[in-house]
Amino acid sequence: MLSITSALLGIALIWPPTASNVSSAPAWETLPAEQPLSVAMEAGYVDHDGVRIWYGTAGKGDPVVLLHGGMESSLSWGNQVPALIKTHHRVILIDSRGHGRSTLGPYPLSYEKMQSDVVAVMDTLHLKKAAFVGWSDGAIISLIMAMKNPERVNRVYAFGANMNTDAVVSGAFTSPILSEVATRLAKDYARISPTPDEFGSLHKALETMQKKEPNYTTKELAAIKVSKIAIADGDHEEFITRAHTAYLAATIPGAKLIILPNVSHFAPWQDSTTFNNSVIRFLDN
Repeated sequence: MLSITSALLGIALIWPPTASNVSSAPAWETLPAEQPLSVAMEAGYVDHDGVRIWYGTAGKGDPVVLLHGGMESSLSWGNQVPALIKTHHRVILIDSRGHGRSTLGPYPLSYEKMQSDVVAVMDTLHLKKAAFVGWSDGAIISLIMAMKNPERVNRVYAFGANMNTDAVVSGAFTSPILSEVATRLAKDYARISPTPDEFGSLHKALETMQKKEPNYTTKELAAIKVSKIAIADGDHEEFITRAHTAYLAATIPGAKLIILPNVSHFAPWQDSTTFNNSVIRFLDN
């Protein structure tokens, strides 16, 4: 997720949190138990550009594609999928290349390669257009979809996005919550990946990518044609400067700035009710 990937593995080894740390902490410093993807999914794979991409679909109604963060997988959306289905949305989950059930392939990772994988999945599902909800790296990919393939995008809810490499908060990676995140993501990867022992390889590939990406100019962001975009974040975001979030909302034409209270970069886990309500209001308005 963002450049936190370089910090996740190291912190996990040196700062194991205790139950008392978690229970006494404010919401934005906690990591509630992961909710399983309890909804039955129709799943499949798409072979594209040297990789095998996993996708799953569930529900009926207006289609919405959920794109997870770096080192995560579709398992991260367990709190969101039932709420979206209940409000009459068809949910499409995609494991980004190298993540979850998808393979890494022989090429260097890039955000635009992952964006092209999304288009390939949409083509396979004969999905001409959809709304997008992206979290962290998934938010970046969602905004690239709006930039590169606006004809495929109804609207975008981008939570915790950075579109430049200089948007990272200095010293952010001392956050204690990262140790818990690292443990969770490593276990999820080992459980579902076709290469369960290669979590370190994914980390290395992401770190290499995130040293130079994303880097989009003001001119490129201002040229985005999708008219319904929310730039969202938590009021205790650890990793991205508030100035950058505000810059995105001010630069992308018509974008709406949404700041969720009492949560951090991990709002979909920390306060799923507030996060879900914000997403659904945006999607259905």
